[in-house]
Amino acid sequence: MQTKLIAALAVTVFGCAAQAQELPGSAKVGTSSQGGTYFVYGSTWGSMVQNSTGVSIGIEATGGPTQNMALVHLGDLDFGMTTMGPAFAGISGENPVAPGVEMTDVRAVFPMYQTPFQIVTLGGSGINDFGDLAGKKVGVGPNGSTGSQFYPQFAAALGVEFDVQYGGASDLGGQLQDGLIDVLAYTGGMPVPAFSQVATQADAQIITFSDEQIASLLADYPSLSAFTIPAGTYHGQDEPVPTVAMWNFVIAHKDVSADFVYEVTKVVLENNADLVAGHRAGAETLLENWDKNTFLPFHAGTVRYLQEQGIEVPAHLIPPEFKS
Repeated sequence: MQTKLIAALAVTVFGCAAQAQELPGSAKVGTSSQGGTYFVYGSTWGSMVQNSTGVSIGIEATGGPTQNMALVHLGDLDFGMTTMGPAFAGISGENPVAPGVEMTDVRAVFPMYQTPFQIVTLGGSGINDFGDLAGKKVGVGPNGSTGSQFYPQFAAALGVEFDVQYGGASDLGGQLQDGLIDVLAYTGGMPVPAFSQVATQADAQIITFSDEQIASLLADYPSLSAFTIPAGTYHGQDEPVPTVAMWNFVIAHKDVSADFVYEVTKVVLENNADLVAGHRAGAETLLENWDKNTFLPFHAGTVRYLQEQGIEVPAHLIPPEFKS
């Protein structure tokens, strides 16, 4: 009888060990410059995951989406955040941080929000739309960010030449108020903290592209979608502002524990109110937006979670390391 009991206990213990989750002791998350939306949003979901799983989450300021793709692919970061334009460029070997390197070790984790292209200047500058940026000093965010990659491309496509200035969002916001640059052109979820600071401390004006310019950009860039910045997003912004936007996704290296990525996906997508409390952009971080990724394979842990929710993940988005 005692022998049978010991055998039964051994089976039970072995079964529990086999089912135990494989969680790391810590993980690093790449965000963006301080003052950018990624930094606030990333700190919020990182804290949510740390509190839920006990895994220590380190938040690292980076150059943003383009650099995050490279750092995650190389394994220097466990997680990062990126917009889908830089993501497509990265897996295609067209990432300017590492030209020619196809970043195929990157996996999508969960949808974040749409990143609108937002532009702020000071009242009285005489700058009213993108065409007026010709000959101006334009801060486009850190080198390697979505803004630094796409604003110059948009300028070339629309026949506008300006002087590009790189830097963190907070730093560029200060330069705008000090008259060192004419415009801060940034990409980030709303509200961008640096924009909010400028709008409350100075006579700020949110400008955008003309209707014709928006139509031209939407035709030339499939990763873009039409977007409207609602009235009241920033102090003194009384009217809605039309612009263009790209979706963002959290990404991870393919070798990060599938159990952990499953937990990360579950914690974030099932506690949206906590995410929104940290940053309003989290309102779009919803399970239903998983399909805004059409080309980047999901992480094995995310595939497991999506399938549990009854979602049929397309075959081309299931990574080779996934085990059903």
